[in-house]
Amino acid sequence: MSTPAPAQTDVPDLRAPDRTHRLPTSDGLTLSVYEWDGGASAHPVLLHHGFSSSASLEWPHSGLPQALLARGRRVLAVDARGHGASDAPHDSASYGEARMAQDVLEVLDALGLDRVDLAGYSMGAVVSLVFASRHGDRLHRLVVGGVGAGVVELGGVDTRALPASELARALRAPDPGDLGEGLLRSFRESAAATGNDLLALAAQADAVHASPLDLASIPVPTLVVAGREDPLAVRPQVLVDAVPGAHLLLVAGEHTTAFEDPRFVPGITAFLQP
Repeated sequence: MSTPAPAQTDVPDLRAPDRTHRLPTSDGLTLSVYEWDGGASAHPVLLHHGFSSSASLEWPHSGLPQALLARGRRVLAVDARGHGASDAPHDSASYGEARMAQDVLEVLDALGLDRVDLAGYSMGAVVSLVFASRHGDRLHRLVVGGVGAGVVELGGVDTRALPASELARALRAPDPGDLGEGLLRSFRESAAATGNDLLALAAQADAVHASPLDLASIPVPTLVVAGREDPLAVRPQVLVDAVPGAHLLLVAGEHTTAFEDPRFVPGITAFLQP
């Protein structure tokens, strides 16, 4: 559920956004959305990051935005509520991937975008699948990474590897030293290093999507990307089989290193080629 670490040391820096949008949501928050131009007629791609990450932390390290821009695409990336420069309330009622999918719809409407390609990783993948199942007419193509059978069997990110309640407890712990030396402390320290508000992240952990998704209703070509050793993306073929016409790109690595596989970026950019 955490952000992928910086993966490729030879990835060129992503230039500063051509525009930064501060967009209001229907429930009173403000989201930050970043835009890079690929040309006046370029087809847009919207990128949605994972839990405890942000638009500036996740995708740029993979090199995907840079590769899309090199192909003349228009690239947009959203800071999800509770992350990055977007508003970060501490009330769990403000969170959940379904609410974030509504944010995606409101972003598209605010920017006058009828249809886009959408790519999400981990939490962002669940947001993207919720959006595609409800608003598939607003998409051309869909890419989801860092998820697998958990989406089908649990309705969201695979919390069997790290229960959401334990994650929330770790994020709210006054002293991370009280968490011992295991996975929870490691995750807490990693989340703190992102600069995000830990109490806002805990509120999202309380609200993770855990109800059935209408995956059979997704009407657009879909690519599922999963690392072979990713405990949050086990048995990705189960997800592929649940989405009509979906395809699987299996790469080396686990949740935070799948970005390093040399097939990761080319596989996605080729799939998203208009």
